[in-house]
Amino acid sequence: MRRTTRTLTLGAVAAVAAGLFVLPASAHDPETPEGKAAIAAYMADHKPTDRSPAVSGAVVKCVNGKAGQYPCKNVDLLSTMPLNSIGGGQGNDIWGWTDPADKKEYAVVGRTNGTAFVDVTDPLAPRYLGNLPSHGGKSSTWRDMKVYKDHAFIVADMISGHGMQVFDLTRLRTVRTPQTFTEDAHYAKFGPAHNIAINEQTGFAYAVGSNTCSGGPHMVNIQNPKNPVGAGCVSSDGYTHDTQCVNYQGPDTAFRGKEICFNANEDTLTIVDVTDKANPKQLVRKPYSGAAYSHQGWLTEDQRYFLLDDELDEQRGTDKRTKTYIFDVARLTDPQPKGTYHAPVNSIDHNQYIKGGFSYQANYQSGMRILDVSGVASGTLTEAGYFDIFPSGDSAQFNGAWSLYPYFPSGNVVINGIEQGLVVVKPNVTTGSPVG
Repeated sequence: MRRTTRTLTLGAVAAVAAGLFVLPASAHDPETPEGKAAIAAYMADHKPTDRSPAVSGAVVKCVNGKAGQYPCKNVDLLSTMPLNSIGGGQGNDIWGWTDPADKKEYAVVGRTNGTAFVDVTDPLAPRYLGNLPSHGGKSSTWRDMKVYKDHAFIVADMISGHGMQVFDLTRLRTVRTPQTFTEDAHYAKFGPAHNIAINEQTGFAYAVGSNTCSGGPHMVNIQNPKNPVGAGCVSSDGYTHDTQCVNYQGPDTAFRGKEICFNANEDTLTIVDVTDKANPKQLVRKPYSGAAYSHQGWLTEDQRYFLLDDELDEQRGTDKRTKTYIFDVARLTDPQPKGTYHAPVNSIDHNQYIKGGFSYQANYQSGMRILDVSGVASGTLTEAGYFDIFPSGDSAQFNGAWSLYPYFPSGNVVINGIEQGLVVVKPNVTTGSPVG
């Protein structure tokens, strides 16, 4: 989901003990004009929670373009868990955890009124384990989470004192009946935040769209998960909507071994060297043709190309097709547009993650779309499969698939639908030639 204007103009108005700058309001603070506009845009498309019965017990094969009621291509349905069976509210972001002790797989499911934990080890019979309410107990349309060292790190927008919750996922091993959980630790040096990213190689979390750091990445050392420590700010380009931060091993030899963040900064791709947390260095601020709202993106596994989604370009102009912008980032200080993929559908693109030769995209009303990235070097992406959890429509509106998680060793993918809840699917896709 978007914010309507760049936060850079707000500036920094106060400093806290850790040297982190605090803004007067957050990305979706309902007391600000920006927050009111963002909420209004989302609520204008609001639809009631889907009351379809749960699907479980047997694989629903994708045959002749359908798996039950759902349009599909090369993706089978394994199960669904409606929102009323996983704590209520409506859905937003999602992540996953594979227990290193027994290889069980768990979905960490964001909802407006908390975070649900679901054992999806048996994908035909997922089991709801319980709910972690927001810090302070309030609800938010925007919740995000990532996992590091067997702990979930959770932020929420619009909740002034929410901060970052830390939850020890190993507690799920002994749960037999659904329960209400409490957090194991809490980080309070920001209040609301729109998203969180984690570099698992370094043990740093990056909260973005918070009421600190001019809205840019608020860096937190989480190497000791239950004792998070503020590490610094990236504030030179203002509000960051989402980011991917990596230990860079790509083709630009000048930056190999550095920690680099690729930020979706509302109207640009902004690349920052965050190796020195006390002195982050902006490498480039790259605008692109067609920009309406730079939302999120992901690197190919060789770190040569960055795929960016823009949340509002389908709503502006005459071309309503879902678009993915391809950047060649062989030179981090001079990324170059390589091409634009135009999907055969008209939905809003939202979140995407690359695994192997595929980009797994959650594209609201058109559901999960899977793109083969093997032709990315020539600026080409091709559709390999899809699973549409919103079968009643396909337009540029905020309904359906908010996000997904494709990294389970089983190959199963979990999707979180705003109205639908948890959907577990199995892609059956093959890629073309290697990337690059």
